[in-house]
Amino acid sequence: MTRITAIYPGTFDPLTLGHEELVRRASQLFDHLIVAVAAGHHKKPMFDLNERLDMVREAVAKYGNVTVEAYDGLLRDFVVARGGKAMVRGLRAVTDFDYEFQLAGMNRHLMPEVETVFLTPSVQYQFVSSTYVREIATLGGEVDVFVSPSVFRRLMDKVGRA
Repeated sequence: MTRITAIYPGTFDPLTLGHEELVRRASQLFDHLIVAVAAGHHKKPMFDLNERLDMVREAVAKYGNVTVEAYDGLLRDFVVARGGKAMVRGLRAVTDFDYEFQLAGMNRHLMPEVETVFLTPSVQYQFVSSTYVREIATLGGEVDVFVSPSVFRRLMDKVGRA
C-alpha cells in the first residue's frame, strides 16, 4: 500500500484557527502531513521562524501523523525531497482562487507528479487571515476568537499588550 505524504506550506504568521482546522482535516485525508513553515523573507513576518515553528508544533502535537518543518528556498525542492504527493492549500474566498489557481498551475509545471488539493474553511473561518489578525492586534482590536489561547498570548506579548 502506498503511503501518501502531503505538504501544507505557509508562513503561519501567526497560526490561526482556520489554519488549525485545515491541518485537522488534511490529517484525516493523508497518511502523513507535513506543515511546512516558510522562512518568509519576502513577507517580513511579525514572528521569527522559531516562534512560528513553536506555535505550529504546539497546535498539531495531538495529531500523530502530522510533523512540522521549516523550509527556505523553492517549495518544489522541499516537496520533492520529502516525497510529497499532494500539496494542501486553503481557499477562503474568490479573491484567493485566482492567486491559488495560478500557483497550482506553476507548481504542476514544476512538479507534475504532485497534486494540489484545495480545502475551504468552515464558515466561521472564511474571513480570517494572518494578515488581518496581525493588523487588528497591532491596532488594539480583539483577536482572541481567531487564534488559539497560546497564539493569542504570544501575539499580545509581541504587540505589547500582555
